[in-house]
This record gives sequence, structure tokens and C-alpha cells, in this order.
Amino acid sequence: MNYIEPLFRPPSEWKSLILQVTNGCSWNRCSFCDMYTAPQKRFRAQKLDKIEADIMSVANSGRSVHRMFLADGDAMSLPFDRLEAICLLIREHLPEVTRISSYCLPRNLRNKSAEQLSRLRELGLSLLYIGCESGDDEVLKRIEKGETFESSLAALKKIKRAGIKSSVMILNGLGGTELSQQHAINSAKLMNAAQPEYLSTLVVTLPLGSERMDASFDGRFQLPDQHGLFVEMHTLLTHLKLNKTVFRSDHASNYLVLKGNLGKDKQRLLAEVEQAMTQPHSSGLRLEWQRGL
Repeated sequence: MNYIEPLFRPPSEWKSLILQVTNGCSWNRCSFCDMYTAPQKRFRAQKLDKIEADIMSVANSGRSVHRMFLADGDAMSLPFDRLEAICLLIREHLPEVTRISSYCLPRNLRNKSAEQLSRLRELGLSLLYIGCESGDDEVLKRIEKGETFESSLAALKKIKRAGIKSSVMILNGLGGTELSQQHAINSAKLMNAAQPEYLSTLVVTLPLGSERMDASFDGRFQLPDQHGLFVEMHTLLTHLKLNKTVFRSDHASNYLVLKGNLGKDKQRLLAEVEQAMTQPHSSGLRLEWQRGL
């Protein structure tokens, strides 16, 4: 298939076939995100006949496909009728597909009912990656996310009612040193209210520079240092009260790899963070060059 690059996917979708149903991000204002700023990534929806041709090319290749990821960053911005048509095409021509997934902004679901999402679930859409980034309204306002604690929670609850699993992303360090504690506490509060099936944390990175974030933080965004990131993570874990959530903090941006299930592994994860805070040289932390993206 011919993709409009750069193309992004969640790390856990490495075995999935990527079907590009949109290009870019319809919001594309978040001051921390440089993923879709290239000139060729201006947002637009792919035409249905192009999507069908891509699906048919895979079907005709004889390749066995079991997982499909709908790209780009905003596939769920498509109207329900278009998403239903795409899922029906996948089911018709690639019947071995058992899981369809996509990134999803909370705002994408404001004009979709839980019943419509349930219909998409019936057709195979079983996992949505929700970039909540933070549960703190001040942080969300600063980064121009266009969401609030309540709008994120409403979307996560609607997803759960539809029987679709959610994988939520929180960005460690997104509040800078200034808002670190409230970012962690309110992000935990959001997760406690939503009880997602999956939760992952990444460290905010600014590969193209901090100019946009600086403007959002009164002239200078100061990312917490390594120890400060561990303190923030410890605060987040301390306040999390999750019943059955798979937790991962193993993205390349993280210094400390954490994996477990919350809540049964909470104390172990806290102990690992505490060791990294007090004995960083014996904690197997990633070196800076290992965090390159």
C-alpha cells in the first residue's frame, strides 16, 4: 500500500496491518505534539474507494491478516457511516481479521452514540487508544488539548458502555516542573473514575524544540529531570486505585521500564520507582542514547 508518510502507530500494534483511512490529525493544535506538522500531513479523510482498493490489494495478495490498525492519528473523527462501511469491507474481504483498533481523541466520540460504537464493536473494532495525556484541566488548557477532565471521562465511559477496550496514554512530565504534582494526582483521578483496560505512560519529548511548549508555559517549559520524573511517577502510582488494568511504562522515552497489573502489582511497581529514586545506578535505567526516538 502507498502511505502518506510519516506514519505512526502504537508500539503494541507492531504485528498489525496499517490501513490509512485518514491523513494527519483534525485537531493538530497540541503544543507538545510534532507528529503531524509536516506539510504532507494536512488532515483529510481518504476516499472510500481508495480504502477499498487498499483492502482488496491485501486480500488479493493472499497474506494472512489478523489485526488491523486504522491510521492516522484521527481515524475516529470519521462519521459513523464511514467507519461502519470500512469495518464491513474488512469483514467481507479479510475475514481472518479478529481485531480492529485505532487512535481516538475524546472529541471524536461526541457525535457518536454508545449504540453506534457497539455496532462498530460487533464489526471488529475492539480497541481504542485514547491520548488523554493528562487529567488536570490546567495542564490540558496550557497544552491546547481542547479537552477537559470531564470530556475525557465522558468518552472513556462511552467506550466502556459499548464494550470496546480502551488503552489510555498519560504523558509523564507534561505539566513541567511547575504543575508536576497536580498533573500526576488528577491523571490518577481520571483513571480511577474510568478504570481503563490498559494504561501506559510515556515521557514527553520535544524533538523539534520546545518553542511551542515554552509559549504555553509563560516563556519557558522546564521538563522535570530524571529524578523529578520518578517522583511524578511515584505520585501517579500512589494515587491510582485501579481494579484490573494492564499497566505499561516501557516506551523508548522512559528511563525506567515498568510493567504490571493494577492493582495487584501496585506495591511492587512503587518499590521499583523508589529504588530508581534512591539507587539509580542499580536500577537498570536506560541511558540517554537508548531513549532516542
